[in-house]
Amino acid sequence: MLALTVRPGQADSLELSDMPEPQPGPGELLVDAVAVGVCGTDREIADAEYGWAPAGEDRLILGHESLGRVRTAPAGSGFAEGDLIVGVVRRPDPKPCGACARGQFDMCRNGEYTERGIKEIHGYASQRWTVEPEYAVKLPTELGEAGVLMEPTSVVAKAWEQIDRIGGRAWYEPHTVLITGAGPIGLLAALLGVQRGLDVHVLDIVTDGPKPAAVAALGATYHSEPMDRLTERLNPDVIVEATGVSSLVIEAISGTAEYGIVCLTGVSVAGRKISVDIGGANRSMVLENDVVVGSVNANLSHFQQAADALTRADRTWLESLITSRSSLQNYAHAFEPDPNGIKHVIDIS
Repeated sequence: MLALTVRPGQADSLELSDMPEPQPGPGELLVDAVAVGVCGTDREIADAEYGWAPAGEDRLILGHESLGRVRTAPAGSGFAEGDLIVGVVRRPDPKPCGACARGQFDMCRNGEYTERGIKEIHGYASQRWTVEPEYAVKLPTELGEAGVLMEPTSVVAKAWEQIDRIGGRAWYEPHTVLITGAGPIGLLAALLGVQRGLDVHVLDIVTDGPKPAAVAALGATYHSEPMDRLTERLNPDVIVEATGVSSLVIEAISGTAEYGIVCLTGVSVAGRKISVDIGGANRSMVLENDVVVGSVNANLSHFQQAADALTRADRTWLESLITSRSSLQNYAHAFEPDPNGIKHVIDIS
């Protein structure tokens, strides 16, 4: 079968390879791939920044944003032929740590977890793949190819869960949320904010194209002005930072209302230095009972929350986030930079 593979740690090794057909293990599902999403993580692995092949192999099948249809399913698995499904990305470490032992493998303490298409397990960017039923989530058939947005939606579902839990320390009735970054994570975070009934604002540098249009169609407000000016005017209760831009991270920390929560979902580039008034930031956080929390990955419960959020969303709006498509044979297009686009999807079926 054809699969998109890379030799981890080796630049310019991304290629379409002929890989062995997957053989379902006991109780596993055999799945025909429909599509796979491409994100910054995939591009970083292709650029040899990180990534780990399975033990004893030199190539890794990419793809952690999956969508497929069940070809075969064992009796009693809860799945049937033709079901539209996605596969969970992370697996708990084999020891396991306390969090992994409780199904919270997104919070693994010792780093021995594995991840489909990223760390030591083949991903979903192949014509067929297998998955354990306990790491598969069924989607309504009518969701169609928009279901490929499940994995990034699971990431923001976890982020919002963390925000809600932190807010529950005391009386908590947030009104205004600011999302920095109008990429897939930012826009899906905005979707969940709208579904919570919040006044949602999204900040990005582009001034036209699909990003402002998507925000407007969601019923949220789009901005492309300096962050400090915007936070001073909005005084947001919550900021979800989805860019990883160091200066925006710092401005977010000092830009919330009292009892504010900043959730960091973007990963900053190490080594970049900026001048920070750490004393002022500390004073603000302590006196206002503010919280800054990092959030990454997702466990099975977050995938289930994501499925519910996508099912309730307008399908036309979801499909508008997919601004670029390519075939598996034309995979290179998916790895070209597109600053004005939102989501690139490789159609496999």
